[in-house]
Parts: sequence; structure tokens; C-alpha cells
Amino acid sequence: MGSMFRSEEVALVQLFLPTAAAYPCVSQLGELGLVEFRDLNASVSAFQRRFVLDVRRCEELEKTFTFLQEEVRRAGLALPLPEGVLPAPPPRNLLRIQEETDRLAQELRDVRGNQQALRAQLHELQLHAAVLGQGHGPPVAATYTDGPSESSPLLQSLGDPHQDLRVNFVAGAVEPHKAAALERLLWRACRGFLIASFREAEQPLEDPVTGEPATWMTFLISYWGEQIGQKIRKITDCFHCHVFPFPEQGDARRAVLQQLQQQSLELQEVLGETERFLSQVLGRVQRLLPPWQVQMRKMKAVYLALNQCSVSATHKCLIAEAWCATRDLPTLQQALQESSSEAGVSAVVHRIPCRDMPPTLIRTTRFTASFQGIVDAYGVGRYQEVNPAPYTIITFPFLFAVMFGDVGHGLLMFLFALAMVLAEDQPGVKMAQNEIWRTFFGGRYLLLLMGLFSIYTGFIYNECFSRATAIFPSGWSVAAMANQSGWSDAFLAEHPLLALDPNVTGVFLGPYPFGIDPVWSLAVNHLSFLNSFKMKMSVILGVTHMAFGVVLGIFNHVHFGQRHRLLLETLPELVFLLGLFGYLVFLVVYKWLRVSVAGAASAPSILIHFINMFLFSSSPTNRLLFPGQEVVQATLVVLALATVPVLLLGTPLFLRWQHRRRRRHAGPQPDEEKTGLLDPPDAPASGWGSDEEKAGCSGDQEEDKFVLSEVFMHQAIHTIEFCLGCISNTASYLRLWALSLAHAQLSEVLWAMVMRVGLRLGREMGVVAVVLVPVFAAFAVLTVAILLVMEGLSAFLHALRLHWVEFQNKFYSGTGYKLNPFTFTVEDE
Repeated sequence: MGSMFRSEEVALVQLFLPTAAAYPCVSQLGELGLVEFRDLNASVSAFQRRFVLDVRRCEELEKTFTFLQEEVRRAGLALPLPEGVLPAPPPRNLLRIQEETDRLAQELRDVRGNQQALRAQLHELQLHAAVLGQGHGPPVAATYTDGPSESSPLLQSLGDPHQDLRVNFVAGAVEPHKAAALERLLWRACRGFLIASFREAEQPLEDPVTGEPATWMTFLISYWGEQIGQKIRKITDCFHCHVFPFPEQGDARRAVLQQLQQQSLELQEVLGETERFLSQVLGRVQRLLPPWQVQMRKMKAVYLALNQCSVSATHKCLIAEAWCATRDLPTLQQALQESSSEAGVSAVVHRIPCRDMPPTLIRTTRFTASFQGIVDAYGVGRYQEVNPAPYTIITFPFLFAVMFGDVGHGLLMFLFALAMVLAEDQPGVKMAQNEIWRTFFGGRYLLLLMGLFSIYTGFIYNECFSRATAIFPSGWSVAAMANQSGWSDAFLAEHPLLALDPNVTGVFLGPYPFGIDPVWSLAVNHLSFLNSFKMKMSVILGVTHMAFGVVLGIFNHVHFGQRHRLLLETLPELVFLLGLFGYLVFLVVYKWLRVSVAGAASAPSILIHFINMFLFSSSPTNRLLFPGQEVVQATLVVLALATVPVLLLGTPLFLRWQHRRRRRHAGPQPDEEKTGLLDPPDAPASGWGSDEEKAGCSGDQEEDKFVLSEVFMHQAIHTIEFCLGCISNTASYLRLWALSLAHAQLSEVLWAMVMRVGLRLGREMGVVAVVLVPVFAAFAVLTVAILLVMEGLSAFLHALRLHWVEFQNKFYSGTGYKLNPFTFTVEDE
């Protein structure tokens, strides 16, 4: 948790890896996930690097793995997850894995090919049997009423020139959607010199390719003439029909049918044996493929990392550069020594200086990951910049709860998040693929605190599903007002609205112990009272939040050695912010504490005082809150205006003076020496300062080149943004008031239009339980859909904006980049 407040110290290290031990060393680093390699071969194409052939072999194996995986899925099976931690295989095992993989793939191809061939043969036999057993009968029999035999001629007319031609038959099967078109085309092409019969097969047959049942249309065509037969055969070929021989005699057809059935049984037995052997091969694939996939991905990742290394002049070792956290350097050195011990030559690691800004490393836990994700979505922090995430853990749920304050709604959100937290270790919950669920599950701890803070602010607002609760006795007494005011029946009849006067003795007994008094929920000026309270509360929270952000900038200036910014930036910013808007907060609190009930009617207006403050004027009808108020206001405005030129010109002029002094006192620089592994880096922290100091300066030219115009431009933008932002950002915090009011009013409308109507119907009909069941169901659904989901998302986005724009821009630049260590964690998952 120490790195949560500021990113960890990261060092640039140089690794000398012996050629024989380079692979096991990088493999061990992948298991530990400590370093991020820098590409030392950026100018070399991917096809010209040292280990490109090894990477290509791994990619070829991955293609074979993909084929095997598709075959397993095609069989309706699933690959199990690999058990345990599998290390990257030694390079000598690559040939063995490749041979076994190729053998399994070839076996699968052969068995699949045999299975497809057997299924096709069986399908042909079943189609042939269906055609013979369909019962078309000779087509000529249907044209005679006396029922001639099969041996009788097709045409009996004497003197016909075609009576000596032999009648032939074409039988087969066609897909149902092609049958009508085939029949039409046969009739038109053959000009009626045929007789065709189409019938649907009695039973669907299994498709040899897809394995799904499909129906077929069988047909029997009788014709005479060789030319007609050629046309028929060409047409059936075009329609991809299955054509089979059709014996004219019934006994011959029955004999062929029996023979086909016998062949089908034999083919089914052979097909069963083939499928059993296929199951055995797929079982071996299921057992061997998952660990091979993990090992091959690790091996490929190792070779890709080695491709980023350069080769020494003697070609005896590889040289790598990597970023590593300082606290992990001893672990890195020990891991390299253990991995290279078998090669006889130990790997060497030492720390080197670098002028580049190191990457940002912030370690997170399950609890802090979602809050750090909110900050990183705005921008990854600069190296060792103050991290807003620890403060966001409190401020983000609290500002959300200010807009979402309701005990009932917060309790529902809290219970939902608590259920996810309690079930976070269950495999089914973690491995769910639904994107919406994964979003909620990833922010479960954020939702937990949002619900908890919403319960707290709900008690402050005294709202539970828009209803007030009387936990403590009310501080207002209606009986005392009635006794001392002499309210008669006539007075009550003429005045439907009654007012409680706190100046009357015994009417106001004291403030409510916690939160808003429940009697306000019965008052007609309830909304006006809450508007005044929430608006002032929003301003107080906003100014406090922004001032806290400016104060956090002090730690950045001190850490980066920019102490001049404390006097030239932070102090003017605090004077400007607190002198104007901090004074507004003081007026609100002072009026709350000093104005009593007796003087409430003549209390001065803070808004008018604040306007007169900038106009250097006074209002005779608006009395002062304290003596000397006008002098204090004029002094604060003058101080705030005086800080603007300091904020605009102070830093550029100081940097210009500092640059000239350095040039006057510049002397010969000592030669750089190699540093020890645990020695601090030579580059100062101020080398990664703000953009204003480095404007126009890069690399070794930073000390010699200084562009005042660019520095002044950056500072002018910063000054304008801060001064105008103080006004707009303070007004932006009024969204706390607006969203809180909208949430309360939506809750009130939902209660009035659903639950109140249901309660009235139940009282009128006399069957309360029957009516309330659907009414409560509708109320629950609308509460979850509108108030929890829609209103919750709206409040979440507004709280996100308040942190990104109003809070973080006071001290957080977000111009860094994350440390992405070389790790096998993703491969293991």
C-alpha cells in the first residue's frame, strides 16, 4: 500500500545474458513478471531478428493447435483447463512436441477422411434403398385401366413408328427444393417424351457432412429414345441428383434392396469402429493439447522478448535493457543467477542512468484496483507523481452519495455489492462472460462503498424510499404552538396551512440529533428548505475539494525539487481560491452560527454581499454580518487580483534567471561511471518535472536551450485555466445539489404514483394484500430500473467528472505510461 500514494521507484537495468542461458533466464523472468524489456532493435525489421525462425516454428505449431482445437469443438467436446503452473519448455522439447502434434493432426485428418467417405457411402446406399423401396411402380400401369403386367409393352398402338424402341428408366433422389424445377425442366426439354413420378422419402436421412436429418425427393422417369436419355442424364447432373440403376422386374428390385440393406449394416459396423477410434484420438488431444498450448505461448513470448535484445560483439552473450522496480532488484539478481547456474556462466545485471522518464508502477489489490482504474482512465500518472487513488477511495463514493442519498436505495446497492464480494472466489462468478456482469463485478468494492456512503447521506437527508423516518423525537412541538396561539375551530377552518413560529416559547425545542428533522417532510416549504441547505453544502464541499487538490500539488513540487513553485504557484493559487470562494464558505458558516431565530427575518443575504464584494459597493438594505466586513472584502479582492500577475510571470522569470545562472557557473562535467545495482540513479527527480520547465528542451540540449516564449505560453494557459476554472468549477459543484434534488423528486413521484395509489385502492376495495402484490412488484421494478440503474449511472458519471476536471487538474498531469512487465500471467489464464 506504500506505492498507492506515489508510484514506486523504477530503475533502468542492463542484463548480460550468456547465449546458452538466455532462454531459461528470460523464461524465469516471465514467471516472475518483474521487468519490462526495452526494444534495442527498433530499427531492425521483425524478419531480420535473431530468433525469427524460432518464432515462426511456434506460430506454425499454433496453427496446428488451432486445427486440433476445432476438431475437438466439432465433436462437441471441451478442452479442460491445464493443471498447475507449466513452465516454458526447453528448446530441445520443441521438436518432440512438433512431431507428436503432427502425428495427432495426421491421424485426425485420416480418420476424419475415412469417416466422411464411409458416411458418404452409407448415405448413397440408404438413398438407393429408399428409391427402390419407395413403391413408384412402373409408370405405364397408371395409364391403363385393365392393369397390364410389367412385361407388357409401354405403348400398344399399332402402326406407331416408335413401337420397336425399348423403354428405359432413370431413378434417383433430389433435394426437395429442387424437385419442382427439375420436373418443369424435364417436361420442357423432353417435350413430353417421358413419364416422371416424384415422391417424398418416407424417412429423413442423415446428411454426411452436417450430420443433421434431411428429407429427399425420390423420382422415377421412364423414357424411350437415346437422345431423350442423354438429355435426362445431363439435366439430372446439373441438379446434382443421385441417380441409381432401377431394375424393371420386381423380384430383381427386391434382391437388390436386400443386398443394399446388408451392405448398409456392414458399413454401419465399420463406421462405428471408425468413430470409436476417432474418440480415442480426440481423448488424447484433450489430454495433451491444453498444456501444449500454454507452453507454446510461453515459448513464443520468450523468443519475442529475446528478439528485443542485442548481441554482444563477441556473440557470446545477449544484452538487454529493462525497467524494474527498485524493491525487486535483489529478486531479479537472484533469479538470473539461479537460471544461469547450469550454463556455467552467471548472468550479470547492473543499474544504468537514464534521462528518459521511467514508467509508472502502482501495485493494486482487489479493493484498490477499481479506484485506481478510475484515475488511470483519465491518464496514467507521471513517474512518482502524487496518486489521487487513495483519496478517491473516500471522496468518490462520498460525492456520489451526496447526489444519491437515500437509505433504501443505498441499502439495495450495498447488498448487491456485498453479494458479489462474498462470491468473488467462486469460479462460475469469475469466469462469467457477460460484459455487463463483468463490469459490475470489476467495480464491486466501489459499489460497496457507494452504497454504504449513500446510506449515510440518506440518514442525513432523512430519506428512505423518499419517506422520512422519526428515529429521534422531533425538535418542533405543534402542541405548544396550538396552546399559545389560541387556534380555534374557526381559525383552523379558515387557514388550511398553519405555521410554526420558532420564536414562540416551547415550539422549537432544539436541533434534531442527526440529519434533517422529519417534521420538514410535512411542510409545504420542504423543498425550499432543502434547496438552501443542499446548495450551500455543495459550495462548501466543492471549495474544500478543490483546495485539497491544490494542497496535494505541494507534495509534487517538493518531491521533484521545484520549491520555487511553492511560492510562485501554490501560494498564489491558494490565496486566489480561498480569498474569493473560501470567503464565501466562511460567510455561509458564519451566518449559520451567528444568526439566531429572532433575527432570521432580517438576516442579510450572502449572495448580495458576494456580488458587492466584486463591485466594491454596499447595499443599505442588506446589513453587514460583522464589523469591518467591507474592508475585509476589498482586501481579499485586491489580494486575489494581485496573485494573477505573480502566477503568470513568476515561474517564467525565475526559470530564465535560473538558466542564466547555470550557464555562468557551468563547468566541465565529470565522466559517468557505472552504478551499483542498488545505488540511487544519477538523474535527479526534477528531470521529469512539468512541461513548462522543459518547453523547448529535450535530451542533452535541456541545459543549453531555453525558450522563454514557450515557457510563458504554458504558464499563461495554466494561469487562465486556474483563474477561470475556480469560478466555473465552483459552479460545477452545484451539480451535487441538482442531482440530489432530482433523485429525491423522482423517488417522491414514484412513491406518489405507484405505492400511494396502491394503498388507496387496497383501502377502498378491502383486499389490501391482493392489490399490493402487483403494486409492490411494479414499484420494485421501477425503483431498480430508474432510481438505481439510471439515476445511479447519472450520479456516477457526474462524480467522475468532478474528480477528473475539478479535482485532479489542480495537481495531477496524467502524462505518464504504465510499467507493463514481461509476464506469463495472461498465458496461464
